[in-house]
This record gives sequence, C-alpha cells and structure tokens, in this order.
Amino acid sequence: MSVSAPAARVLRFNIFELDVRAGELRKRGLKLRLQGQPLEVLAILLQRAGDVVTREELRTQMWTADTFVDFDHSLHNAIARLREALGDSAETPRYIETLPRRGYRFIAPVEEIGVQKSQPPSQSTQAREAPVRERRSIGRLAIALTLLGLLFTGLGLWVVSAFSRHAIVAPPIHSLAVLPLANFSGDPSQDFFVDGMTDELITDLAKVSALRVISRTSVMRYKGTKKGLPEIARELNVDGIVEGSVTRSGQRIRITAQLLHAPTDKHLWAETYERDLGDVLRLQSEVAQAIAQQVRAQVTPQQQVQLRSARPVNPEAYEAYLRGRYYLSNQFTMAQPLNQAKSYFEESIKKDPGFALAYSGLADSYVYLSLFHQIPPEIAYQSATEALHRAAELDDTIGEVHDTLALLGWRFKWDWAAAERELDEAIALAPSYSCAHEDHAVYLGFMGRRDEALAELAKSKEMDPGPSSAMSEAGTFYQLRDWPRLVETSRRGIASNPNEWVEHYNLAVGYEGTNKLLEAISEYQKAVEISNGDQDAMAALAHAYAVIGKRYEAQKILRDLQQKSKTAYVSPYFFATIYAGLGEKDKAFEFLEKAYREKSLEIGWHLKADLRIDNLRSDLRFQKLLQRIGFPG
Repeated sequence: MSVSAPAARVLRFNIFELDVRAGELRKRGLKLRLQGQPLEVLAILLQRAGDVVTREELRTQMWTADTFVDFDHSLHNAIARLREALGDSAETPRYIETLPRRGYRFIAPVEEIGVQKSQPPSQSTQAREAPVRERRSIGRLAIALTLLGLLFTGLGLWVVSAFSRHAIVAPPIHSLAVLPLANFSGDPSQDFFVDGMTDELITDLAKVSALRVISRTSVMRYKGTKKGLPEIARELNVDGIVEGSVTRSGQRIRITAQLLHAPTDKHLWAETYERDLGDVLRLQSEVAQAIAQQVRAQVTPQQQVQLRSARPVNPEAYEAYLRGRYYLSNQFTMAQPLNQAKSYFEESIKKDPGFALAYSGLADSYVYLSLFHQIPPEIAYQSATEALHRAAELDDTIGEVHDTLALLGWRFKWDWAAAERELDEAIALAPSYSCAHEDHAVYLGFMGRRDEALAELAKSKEMDPGPSSAMSEAGTFYQLRDWPRLVETSRRGIASNPNEWVEHYNLAVGYEGTNKLLEAISEYQKAVEISNGDQDAMAALAHAYAVIGKRYEAQKILRDLQQKSKTAYVSPYFFATIYAGLGEKDKAFEFLEKAYREKSLEIGWHLKADLRIDNLRSDLRFQKLLQRIGFPG
C-alpha cells in the first residue's frame, strides 16, 4: 500500500485499530496511551503494509530539513515504543520487521475501514510500482506533496499538529505529576522496583524550584487507573503529566518516558534511556534533567549540580534500598515493617558503603522506631545522627537528610532554632519535597504560629492533594488545638485508610476535645486494637476512662503499662497523663519530671497541646517545667 493510496479512517490489524483521524490506537476497543512520533510512524507503515519503508522516506516525511534532532535516536525510540505498545519483538516480529540499514516493513495483514476514494486506484498501483530511484529524485517531491495533502484530508488535524509540532511553541508547564511507571519486565515481583523508580524520579524533579511536583503518595493512587489524563490533571491541578515504563532485564534497565500537556492530552516529548543497573541513579537524573529542559523550567546552577551529582551504585544495594523505602513509605507506624525497612537499609549499606541514600533511609528507620515506641530515644538519636552525618559526608544535597535532622532537633534535642533551620534547608534543596513542607506546617503549629502553619499546610497540599496528606493536616490541627478541624481531617483520613491506627487515634483526640467522650473511647479502642497496643493509644484510652469515671478500667491499663515497662521502654510521659486523668497530680508531676530528665520524645510533641494534662497547666510546677525546657511563648 503506497503512501499515496486512498486514506482510510481506520486501519485494523489483529486486535488493534488505528483511527488516523482521531489519532488513537485501540486494543480490543480500549484506547492505548500512545501519541506523537510512534503513531505517525505506525500510520505510515500501515499505509505501506507489506512494503519496505526506508529510513530516508521516514526522515523526509516526518522530520523537516530545518528540524534539528537526532534522527536515528528519535526513530529508534519511536519504533521501540511502538513495539512495547503492540507487544512486538525485534527478534521475532509479528508486526514490525526491521531491515538492517534499510528501514522497516509492516508484515501483518491490514484491513482498511472507511476508505476515502479521493483518487483512482490506478494511482496507488502506479505509485507502488515506481522505481526507487524515481522516488529519490523527482518522485520524492511528488510523494511529499501528496503526503501534505493527506495530512489535511485523510489523516486530519491530529497528524497536522504532530507534523508541525516542532514549529509550535509547547504550552507552558509550571506543575507536573509523574504517574506510576508501568512494569514492562514481565515479572510482577518487580513492581516494588518500578514503584521505587517512580519515587526516585519524583524526588529528582522535586529539586527544581521552578516546578511544582506532585508527591508520590498522591500519584500512586492512579496506578492502573483507566482515568483519562485531562481528568487526572484536573484532580491534581497540574499542567503536565509524565508517564512511561520500566523494563528490567538482568543487569540492564530501560526507562521510556513521555511528557504530555495534561489538559489537552497533547504529546510534547518522549525518550528512551537504557543503562546498566549500576548507573540507575544517573539514568534517573538524566530523565529528570530532560523533563526540566522540555518544560523550559529554569534550573539554578545549584540545582544543576544536584541533578548531575549521581554516582554509580551497587545494583544489589540499590534493590535493597528500594525494598526498605517501600516499607518505610507504606507502613511507617507499625513495628514489623519498620524493622524490615531497617534491615534492608543495613543490607544496602553493607553492599555499598558509599551509598548516601541508604544511610538516610536507615536514619529514618531509627527515628520512626523511636517515635512509635519500639526503641529508647537515646539509642535512636545516636544511631540516626551517625547515619545522617555519614549521608551528608557522601552527598550534602539530599533534602531528606535535613528533614530528618529537623525531627532530631525538634523531638530529641528540643533545639527549636536548629529544627527550623534544617526544615528551611530541606525545602531549599527540594522545593517540591512534600514531606518537608508537611513537617514544617506541623512544626509551625507546635510553635503557635497559626497563620504561618496554615499557609504552609496549604502549600503542602498543592504538592500532596490526595487523601494521604490527612495525617499531616491532623498533626497541624492537633498542635493548634483546633479540635473541630481535627475531627474533620481525621474522618477523611479514615475514609481513605481505615486500617491506619494513627487516624483513629487523632479522631479520638478530636472527639475528646469537643466533649464527645463516648465516641472518643470507641476510637481509642480501635487505635489500641489496630496498633497491637501502642503505648500512646493505651494511655489515651486510660485517661478517657478516668474522665468518665471508669477508674477501674483506667487503673488496669496503668498496671499493664507498668508491667510492660519491666521488659521494654515505656515513656514516663504516658504514666503522667493517666495519673492526671485520675486526679493524682503529685504522681503526674513525678512522672513529668522523669520524662524531662529522660528527654522523652512525647515532651516535644504533646506538652503544649495535650488535653490530657490540661488540669496541670495552671500549676506553678508546670510553668517552671516549660521554662526549663525552653518552650517558646
């Protein structure tokens, strides 16, 4: 079939259909996300099914003389993406056959539907039988003119826009979402690896201050979605969307990425990158740099250094790191996943002692193990500090390192100035790192700076607009003692994640703050059950029991925690809250003093906001305690 043949509206082959007017490739009636150059190549090959389409012909028809691109690379990428979409193989082709140094041939039967008889069939026959040397001389001009006519009639506006896209200024993109990359490895067990690649690409792009990049937690809910890109763009409030795939074969890794103007579903750019697994960090950095260049984002010299600082990494170390991040990202409030994450980070460091990200992950593991009462704070502080210092020695541009240092300054050292300084540095290094903005919002709430806290919370929600941000919102409203909004936020969190015990705990606190004690007790009970007996949840339940007059139940929990403290660390602060609920103020202050001496982590989180100790706040002993700790205002 010649390129000058009558233009068909739909070209069907096997289970696929190409609608040339709509610019859509469908598989069993479902639209595939394939646009731009790959579809152009497919349209030309289908119209010449059975014929060899030379590389020179493809160059003439698709790349104008004044277009400065790497033709070989671009054509290779287009064919590779076509084969991925069709499930085809260069070695054993079912659809696209490669003729080395010559071109390509579509070898499957093609059925034309809706042929437009704008030219007599004899012209098609004549064109097909024209000698090659005629097409390369005067015939080439005729083919080009015929193609131009077909672009405006047979192929329609889609191909026109694709043909001229190099001359049209791409729509401005100031915000970006990286959708979960597809696993093209043929092995579902590699999903964690592909999700990790998505996460790391987001992390790299978050360093570009000129872009607002949506967080991992917000985009992961679109994994496997059938929603259209314009709908996703509206939900995330972004201009651009990056989607693509990861193929891992042994020690080789290939990423295919494409950039689209989300509101119009317009293809802007696509590229394929392939490296050895040991160069995966450089590979991700190259993809991030290319995307930033395509959206014309201004990248500062410091950010350029950050993006180019990637080093080789031991493949086994990288895989262990991704497994650790998987557990840390998805289940950071439970003991078993936290310990698994810690083990994977330790394995990663053992495989590659120079891998900075692994030290950062290990530090996070220690911090969360202590925050959720699995190890004593002094052990966590020492181990996390050592890991962070090593990470900073290896790479001082990692925003996560400074975010974790801020938590150490706030919760462990009670160094408020250092905490804010590190949060500022984390945001400066990674302006779209949503966790740093969320931590900053909660910290500002803790400092009593309500307007600043709410402003930072709004900024964090621009990067993490999904339901996953509910926990950080709840933390901010807790520190501000805004109980009605704590209830509202926690309900939303439970709706999206009913098995997260912290959400039930936060809702219970909100209920208790709004004098709904029976509802509070019900939620505290759920938090205790789901968390397998977290100390904070147990102490809060005991306090609520004491307030409504169920002293026996409160004292039983008190005895259980006392028994537990003989074999594991239990913060003295929790005993203080139970005694406060029972009205035993002297015992409460005795344990508050002990918590102060031990630098209990609960001091830095609870002391200013906790309603369980409200009956102690007017006591002179409490005011003196605040002064000794150095609490602001």
